[in-house]
Amino acid sequence: MINAIEELLLPVDAKAAIAFVADRRAGVHRQAANDHQWPSLGELRMSPEALDWRRSGIGGSDANIIFSGDPERVRKLWLEKRGGCEPEDLSDRLPVVLGRWTEEFNRLWFEQCTGERVIDMQATRTSKEQPWRRCTLDGTLERNGAVWEAKHCSAFAKPEELLARYMPQLQHNMAVADRDHAVLSVIFGNHKHEVIEVRSDWLYQLELLEAEERFWESVIQGEEPPVIEVPKPPKPVGVREVCLQGNNSWATAAVDWLQHREAAKLHSGACTTIKELVEGDVSRAFGHGIEVKRSKSGALSIRELRS
Repeated sequence: MINAIEELLLPVDAKAAIAFVADRRAGVHRQAANDHQWPSLGELRMSPEALDWRRSGIGGSDANIIFSGDPERVRKLWLEKRGGCEPEDLSDRLPVVLGRWTEEFNRLWFEQCTGERVIDMQATRTSKEQPWRRCTLDGTLERNGAVWEAKHCSAFAKPEELLARYMPQLQHNMAVADRDHAVLSVIFGNHKHEVIEVRSDWLYQLELLEAEERFWESVIQGEEPPVIEVPKPPKPVGVREVCLQGNNSWATAAVDWLQHREAAKLHSGACTTIKELVEGDVSRAFGHGIEVKRSKSGALSIRELRS
């Protein structure tokens, strides 16, 4: 940093450059502040209107509970929809609040890693066929309209278990929003980011719809929610994409690979040439500081000759 006295001694052009950079930095900070309004902890709580809207239908997080296979969770959800109990206050649950707080960062990181743009953040959708069926989207991909879902979980969570836990929500949101695939953007602790793509599965969605219809009917009629058999979740599309931008070991190895890749090509080519020059009946060849030895199995190995 340049202090005030040092700045006075600088030539005019340098002063102008410093002023320009300072203005640019201030502009960037102002723009960032305008583009990304980070919420206060109080703002992370659901409003009374949002709670009423959630109580009057079934959303994506409700689908996770209905297909959880946990009768106690399902009954508690039933009581909430019936007005028999208040929704659990999660404002003091660190994982829940942290997940909502980092949702905006998740989006920015996802866009940086993939080059995709996420739009329609917190947009609500309602099913045309079942008005009680609705969802609030974390976002959609501008390129193809895919449902985008952000999660922040433990560093020790397993991707396959996480996908199974949130598959009902993904399939529910795809069905309600009329989309054929979804993207799950997951931050694991503070060291790994993964992107998992899921296609809509009509059979799984049909079973989910039937389960939600039975559950909603029990809410309307005041009957205990039925016990259902949860189907296996669909598999993700292809392979997972993993962003290791913040992994120090990856960064070190990547730098080494970039710096030495040409040398590695030369080394590999030299090994091939040297071994081709050793005829089949030769057990040992040497010269110019190296030697090649043939093992009993016929494999050739190269090493440096030391004096």
